[in-house]
Amino acid sequence: MPNSLPVALTTPLTKAQEAAVINLIRRTARTEIIPLFQNHGVQDVTRKSGRFDLVTQADLAAEAMLRRGLQQMFPHALIIGEESASEHSEVRAQIAEAEFCILLDPLDGTWNFSNDLPLFGVILSITRYGVPIFGLLYDPVRDDWIIASTGHGARKVRQSGTPRPLRMGSEETPGNMSGFIHLHLMPQDLQEAIAPHLPQFARTQVLNCSCHEYRTLAQGGADFCLSAMMTPWDHAAGIVACQEAGGIARMLDGTDYNAGITEGFLLTTNSETAWSALQERFAFLMDL
Repeated sequence: MPNSLPVALTTPLTKAQEAAVINLIRRTARTEIIPLFQNHGVQDVTRKSGRFDLVTQADLAAEAMLRRGLQQMFPHALIIGEESASEHSEVRAQIAEAEFCILLDPLDGTWNFSNDLPLFGVILSITRYGVPIFGLLYDPVRDDWIIASTGHGARKVRQSGTPRPLRMGSEETPGNMSGFIHLHLMPQDLQEAIAPHLPQFARTQVLNCSCHEYRTLAQGGADFCLSAMMTPWDHAAGIVACQEAGGIARMLDGTDYNAGITEGFLLTTNSETAWSALQERFAFLMDL
């Protein structure tokens, strides 16, 4: 990846392209996701790395449909989906070198989906040399979405097409903050190190769905997110949405997030002041 981008970042998609991408995602959800929600058999759910890391026929079919449509729209783009990357992990090394990369999570929150919980989504992001510049967080159940691009704000769009500008919350005192900490996705030693610190916050939780966690953050419903799983299809879109809604997203060591990063801790908060306060609270993790 170059040390600096060769030209200033501009809107990655035209309005017509944005509309085409949104329509593709909505069609995919209606065709491949919603018909299987609360209507799938045990044989349609397969474990990947463990009992909480699942893949369903809906994941695979949705990724295939999205990939076909996006490849037609953007023939020169590098397109990486979560399910294909699970089979070919080497493709992740290409993200930081790609001028135009589309990252897909075709069905984020698969555990919720497979357990008949209506909290799942479709995530699409665009990165440039690993830097997230466009994000879309789609809710197939409500048929609405959050869309953001660098320098152009974040907005929530309802099914009717009515947009609403977004702004993250304003709470900056850790003891009053609520947030998402992906404790169950961390190694045992990290879980044991972090657990004693949880009572220091007003509330910590997980939704088992990055799409809805970032949607909640961007709308001001939570104040921070700490993650140690550097899966770019989970984070890149939400980072753009939160940054454009006034938030801060950096690695815990202070470096800028890049979708090519495979290890470390990602901390997203509602302000610079909040980020500094939480970075101080969690700095001990970098010594473990």
